[in-house]
Amino acid sequence: MIAGRGPSPALCLLLVARLPDTSLTVALASGGRHIFGWGQDRHLAADLYDAINSNTRATGQWGKGKAPKIPAFPRPKAAKAPAKKAGKQPATVAALYQHFQRR
Repeated sequence: MIAGRGPSPALCLLLVARLPDTSLTVALASGGRHIFGWGQDRHLAADLYDAINSNTRATGQWGKGKAPKIPAFPRPKAAKAPAKKAGKQPATVAALYQHFQRR
């Protein structure tokens, strides 16, 4: 709300809560852009695909030790966090104070 105009905060929260689970806003709130488009239906379809493949592998008439390896359905993976630099010390209050006192 800017200068008393615009929608109320309660309405904004209500609208955000009603977003579909495949929206970019929900994906970013859930962990990142890599989840975008992955709603409950896609997760269930991927689980069903894996269950059918596991059942096929378990009940098939394969020769001894000849059961095929069926790859799992590709799922989104979180990006790896960059490695922290060793030796870099966290800033202290005194160091921040000195930094902002310089002119």
